[in-house]
Amino acid sequence: MAASEKVRAITQVAAEAVAAKLGTDIVALDMTDQMLLSEVFLIATGATEIQVEAIADEVFKKLAEIGEKPIRKEGKGQWVLLDYSDLVVHVQTSELRNYYMLDRLWNDCPRLTLEISEER
Repeated sequence: MAASEKVRAITQVAAEAVAAKLGTDIVALDMTDQMLLSEVFLIATGATEIQVEAIADEVFKKLAEIGEKPIRKEGKGQWVLLDYSDLVVHVQTSELRNYYMLDRLWNDCPRLTLEISEER
């Protein structure tokens, strides 16, 4: 089973928001086969704590514009998590991303293709 079209569309909006704030290493993992509550994990890196916060704020703003509200927001500074139930967005500094290696932890999950424009 793959992530629903609705969740894929929301993930795409979130990925564009990350890119707009110059987030890097943007990866979307399809978690549907893992029997988790969420369909997709979107993982991105910010260079500094300030950028991590700015990226998370932009994702929150862009998803709110399409009617999506997170059920919770956790963290501050080096790692911010936005939980939209079917989509969970993780924004981390490179140090924490390298330490926790969420990409590797879930490396058996398929990656979703994201269309991120070069124009920002």
